[in-house]
Amino acid sequence: MPERYWVIGGEYESTAFDRLLDGTARVIGPFLQHDAAKQAWETLAVETRSICNARFTIVREGSAIA
Repeated sequence: MPERYWVIGGEYESTAFDRLLDGTARVIGPFLQHDAAKQAWETLAVETRSICNARFTIVREGSAIA
């Protein structure tokens, strides 16, 4: 199975980035290549650059830490 990448995140309650604000979670993907996920991440980063408590990251499917 090919690797898949997702861009996840949203706006958080504070800059501690430990709790998302209700209704702001975003999951974008899947992307089959990291470069495509990075391009989507960069677009979100630019769109939300004025929101200091917004954060997005790229994750590889199956790489979550329990």
